Amino acid sequence: MNRFSAIFGLAAALVAALAAVAMPAAAQTDASRAASDWARTEQTALRLVSAAAATGSGDAVRVALQFQMKPDWKIYWRSPGDAGYPPRLDWAGSGNLADAKIAWPAPTRFEVLGMQTLGYKDEVLLPVTARPEVPGAPLRLRARVEYLACADICIPYEATLALDLPAGPSAPTAHTHLIDRFEARVPGPPSGMVAIERAALGGSRANPVLRIAARGARPFSAPDIFVEGARDFWFGPPEVRLRDGGRLAELRVPVGAEPGLAAGLVGQRLTLTLVDRGGAGPPRSLEDRVEVAKAAPEAPTAAALAAMIGLALLGGLILNLMPCVLPVLSLKLLSVVGHGGAGAARVRRSFVATFAGVVATFLLLGAVLVGLKLAGVTVGWGIQFQQPLFLIAMTVVVSLFAANLWGVFAIGLPSGVTTAIARTGPGDREEGVLGPFLAGAFATLLATPCSAPFLGTAVGFALARGPGEIMSIFAALGVGMALPYLLIAARPGLATRLPRPGPWMGKLRVVLGLALAGTAFWLLSVLAVQAGLAAALAVGGAMTAAVLLLAARRRLGAGGARVAPALVVALVALAFVAPALLPSAGERAAPDASRIQWRPFDRAAIPALVADGKTVFVDVTADWCITCQVNKSLVLETDEMETWFGRADVIPMRADWTLPDPAISDYLAGFERYGIPFNAVYGPGARGGIALPEILTGDAVRAALRRAKGAPS
Repeated sequence: MNRFSAIFGLAAALVAALAAVAMPAAAQTDASRAASDWARTEQTALRLVSAAAATGSGDAVRVALQFQMKPDWKIYWRSPGDAGYPPRLDWAGSGNLADAKIAWPAPTRFEVLGMQTLGYKDEVLLPVTARPEVPGAPLRLRARVEYLACADICIPYEATLALDLPAGPSAPTAHTHLIDRFEARVPGPPSGMVAIERAALGGSRANPVLRIAARGARPFSAPDIFVEGARDFWFGPPEVRLRDGGRLAELRVPVGAEPGLAAGLVGQRLTLTLVDRGGAGPPRSLEDRVEVAKAAPEAPTAAALAAMIGLALLGGLILNLMPCVLPVLSLKLLSVVGHGGAGAARVRRSFVATFAGVVATFLLLGAVLVGLKLAGVTVGWGIQFQQPLFLIAMTVVVSLFAANLWGVFAIGLPSGVTTAIARTGPGDREEGVLGPFLAGAFATLLATPCSAPFLGTAVGFALARGPGEIMSIFAALGVGMALPYLLIAARPGLATRLPRPGPWMGKLRVVLGLALAGTAFWLLSVLAVQAGLAAALAVGGAMTAAVLLLAARRRLGAGGARVAPALVVALVALAFVAPALLPSAGERAAPDASRIQWRPFDRAAIPALVADGKTVFVDVTADWCITCQVNKSLVLETDEMETWFGRADVIPMRADWTLPDPAISDYLAGFERYGIPFNAVYGPGARGGIALPEILTGDAVRAALRRAKGAPS
C-alpha cells in the first residue's frame, strides 16, 4: 500500500510538471489566436488584438487597434488640430461583421512651431466594439488602416490586418487588461463626479473666446479641453482659472475664424472633451454635447479702460488735423483772430464755451449710440451721414453760418438760435457764450465722418461694450478734440496778441464764407446719392433762396423785413420735406468713374479667392467720408496702384457705405472697427485679413499686399 501511494504520488507530480510546462504554451497559443500579426515600419508597429479568445454568446466583441511608436513619434486623435489626420479604418473583406465602432482615449496636446496638434505617443490602444451579424458565430476581421506618423517629418502609412475569432466561450486573453486600461481613458458622459456647466461665446469680435465652466466633485489639477463640431473654426489651448478650492474650472478657449464670423457659434452644439491629467491614476475625462450661449460682456480691467481713454484723448486731438475738419477751419480761424486785442476774460469765456460745446456734443453722440445699441440697432462712427435728414440739417446750418460771415443778416432775427449764430462772428461787442458753444458743437458734427488714428481703436473698444465704457470713451474723445480751445482759454495771450480786427477781417469773412458754401455743396452731393438729384437740387435751391432773401430784406421795406424771417423758416421747412415729396427720393446715383476695376464687395467670395492664390484688397468707403476721398485721390487711384490692382492675382473690392448696409457694418465690426475709412488685404499669407491704418500711404499698401501674398515685405 505504501509502495502504491508512492507510485501514485510520483505520477501526480509528473502530471503536474507536464501541465506546468504545457500551460504557457497553451496561453501563448490563445494569445496569438487573439491578435493579428504585427504590421511594422521603421517608426511604428500596428496590430489587432482581442479581449476575448472567442466570440462568446453576446452581441459584441471587444477588440482594439494597438499602436506602438518609437520615441518622439506620434499618431493623431480623431480631431488632429492644426495638422495631420487620424487613423482611418476600412473593414471591407470581414466576415460576419455588422458594425465596428472605434473609441478614442483622451489625447495629449502637442505644440510644434506654434501649431497645436492632438494625438498619442509611445503606445495607444484604440478600443473597437465589433458587432457580429450572427452572435456566437465565428468572426473574421479584416482591417485596412491608413494612418499618419509624425516627428520632425510626417510619413503616411497603410497596413492590412487580419484577425479570426472562433465560436466558443469568450474567455479573457493576455490583451484584456491592456484593453481595459485604455478603455478607462475614453472620455465618458457627464456625471456627479465631473460635468460641464456652461459654454458661452465672449471676448471681442476680433478676439473671440469660448468661455467654458466645468465642476468636479474633487479639485481639478491640470484640466484641458478640446472643442469639435464647428466648421470653419479652430480652437486654441485654453487659459485655465481654478476657483472654489479647485472644484470649478473656468477655461477660456481662443476661437479662430474669419473676422466677425465667430458670432455664428452662438446656438451651435459643440462636442467638448474635458481632460484632467493631474493626480494619480488615469486622467479624469468626460465628453459632452453643449449648446453655445452668448456671454455677457466682460467688464474691462481698470488698466485696459485707462489705456483706451488715453487713446481716445490722442485720437480726438488728432481729429483736428483730419480732412473732415478742414471745412470748419473758418470757424476755428475766426474764433482765434477775432479776439485780437480783446480782453483776457472775454477770450477765456469764449474758448471755454467752445470747449464745452465740443465735449457736450460728443457726450450727446455717445448717448444716442447707447440708445441705438440698447434698441438692437447697428451702431457706428459717422452713421448719421447716412441719414438724409441729418444732411439737410447740416446744409441748413452751414448755409446760415456762411450768410452770417457774409454779413447778410447783421440785424438779429427773432430766432434765438439765429441770434446765437450771428454772435459767433468776430467783432461782436456783446458776445455771449451760446454762440461759441454752438460753434464747437457744429465743428464736432462735421468732424464725425473721419476716423483718425487711435480713434477707430477707441471707438471700437467702446461700442463693443456697455453704456459706461461708451460714455467714458466719447467724453475722452471730446476732451481730446477740444484741447486746443482749452489751451487758448488757459493762455489767452495766444489770441489777444494777434492784430486787432479791421477791414482785412471783412475780406477774410468772405473767403471763409465761400469755404463753408463749398461744404454745403459737398453735403448736397452726398444727399444726391442718398435721396436723389432732384431732392438735393430742391434743398440747395431752398437754402440759396433763403440766403438771398436775408440779403435783400433791407431793400424790401418795413413790411418785407417783417415777412422775411417767416419766409426763411418756410424755405427751411421745404428743404426738410423735399426728399419725401419728390418721386426720385431714394434712387442710387451711378458710381463715379474709376481708374481701378473695382469689384462689388462680396465677403463670402473672399475665402475661395484666397484659396485660389489670389490677393484681395477691400476698400470700405462712402461719399460722405472726406478722408476716404483723400486716400482715393492720393494713394488708391494713382498710376502705381493702378498697376498693382491690374495684376491678374490681385482682386480689388469696394464696399460703398454711403447708404446703411448691415453686411458692411457687420464686416467692420469683425475687425472691431465702427468707422471709415477702412481697408484690409487678404491672401494666402493673411487669410484673416490685414487691417490698414486710416490714413493710407503707398508703402503701407504695398507692404500689406506683399505680406498677404506670402512674399517678404
